Amino acid sequence: MCPYATPFLVTVALWWSSTGLILLLDSQERRTYAVTMIGATGLLAGALWIVALTAGETTGQSAYVAFACGLAVWGWQLLGFYTGFLSGSNKSPCAPGSTASSRFFQALGASLHHELAALLGAVALGFLTWGQPNTIALWTYVILWVMHSSAKLNLFLGVPNLGADMLPDHLAFLTSFMARKPMNALFPVSVTGGTACAALLLVEACRSGASAFDTVGLAMLGSLMALAVVEHWFLVVPLDGNALWRAFRRRAADCPRATANRVERELAGAHEQTEGAGVDARIVAFRADPPHVCDARNIERLLESIAAGSFGAVECVHGLVRTEADWLCFELTEGRARMAAFGPRMQKKPLVIARGQGFDRARLKAAFDGCAAAA
Repeated sequence: MCPYATPFLVTVALWWSSTGLILLLDSQERRTYAVTMIGATGLLAGALWIVALTAGETTGQSAYVAFACGLAVWGWQLLGFYTGFLSGSNKSPCAPGSTASSRFFQALGASLHHELAALLGAVALGFLTWGQPNTIALWTYVILWVMHSSAKLNLFLGVPNLGADMLPDHLAFLTSFMARKPMNALFPVSVTGGTACAALLLVEACRSGASAFDTVGLAMLGSLMALAVVEHWFLVVPLDGNALWRAFRRRAADCPRATANRVERELAGAHEQTEGAGVDARIVAFRADPPHVCDARNIERLLESIAAGSFGAVECVHGLVRTEADWLCFELTEGRARMAAFGPRMQKKPLVIARGQGFDRARLKAAFDGCAAAA
């Protein structure tokens, strides 16, 4: 087999499976998170110990081990973030009417603890490998950290594919800091810089006379950088890159009851913001007073029309309306609609909240007005 094939295949396998494992764990019920983090912390301690043991070794095997350890350390950081143990003090959606700078600092507040923990992780790996020949674990971690930060900045600045359906429910508010745009100025820099780094690493791995350690280590680092660039492209190309890991997701949100509870919380929290003047230009609110009754089939068809872009750039819709049989709770995010019969507890009035940029507020409101059931 080609000496570069094994490092590449191992990198792809570890990248795919570790990402899937993190998605699987953070999509479980929140009561499992403490046990998950205890186990992950044990793995973190073991990985750091192995990094220290192998820092002076320069064999092909030690390169594989160091790469896996760097991946494990970064995996702990991601689990800490997605389970909420290491996210940030800000747990609220972006405030209506926020300026770009205000939106940035609110978003930073939502992930500040993660950013600080990520920095400490890099310092720890740097300390353990300082002056040693095997720094593969450190550079594995740095590539993952830098490219993850780049992806978050691109989501903040605006890309077509937000991947919001892969977020756990308790972090769904983070989508309010994201923007849906065809492109942003950072994206070409991210992919060009990442591609150049990947090419340089892979060329160096193929250098004549390179040791087994250099060949394996540099090939894995170059492959990892290339995969990170591919993940960046998933943000803009008309493909569902998250389908690679969707089988790992066990979303409580897919349960109708959980969906309805989450949507009602969203509506109750947004109700105050949609009352009166001074409403954010990105938000349109529609209310119908009981006994106004909607037809569930009309709502379903309207959501399909919104997802198709008939009303402009609508990012998401959350709603609670009466039907002849019951209350109906629904949401539309990432082009996917969910509907469930529901008995509201917090939100006692029919309400629909839509968020987006550049959509036709008046026509959308009129469309919901037209969803009344036949007399």
